[in-house]
Amino acid sequence: MLRFFLLFLLIQGVLFTLDILEPVRQAFVLPFTELLARTSAWLVTLFDARVHAEGIILRNIQNGFAVSIEPGCNGIEASIVLIAAILAFPAPWKHKLIGLLAGLTAIQALNLVRIISLFYLGQWNMDVFEWAHLYLWQALIMLDALVVFVIWVRLIPATTRTPATAAP
Repeated sequence: MLRFFLLFLLIQGVLFTLDILEPVRQAFVLPFTELLARTSAWLVTLFDARVHAEGIILRNIQNGFAVSIEPGCNGIEASIVLIAAILAFPAPWKHKLIGLLAGLTAIQALNLVRIISLFYLGQWNMDVFEWAHLYLWQALIMLDALVVFVIWVRLIPATTRTPATAAP
């Protein structure tokens, strides 16, 4: 357990450090965040043609309301926590790769719901938007990472776990 915890902290430290480096932000974080804005706009335009993405901004072209997808709102931090947990956990690489693929997909799918819901909440009521943005969705995205990790651990076949990681 101590090995897992220390490795978990080390991997998080490395990944969070990379996340704040400007070359990484320019080469990966910003393009990824722009992709989130475009994907959100595409999903919304299936039902509402008044939406447009401009860089990291999702805008209602009719009323001008916009949300900017800033660092901390792109799901990268929750993804880093999940990546660190899965990589630190003693399991075969095949299971780690499956967990990473499924987990990162789950986090980003929920994050798209988050972005779109905040986009509409902000047009309806800014007080509700602020509460949902600062409290509700921050907790739900991190909870998503935790739930995905717990489910992944429970789904690892018992025969591939080391005795220290076997479920009770």
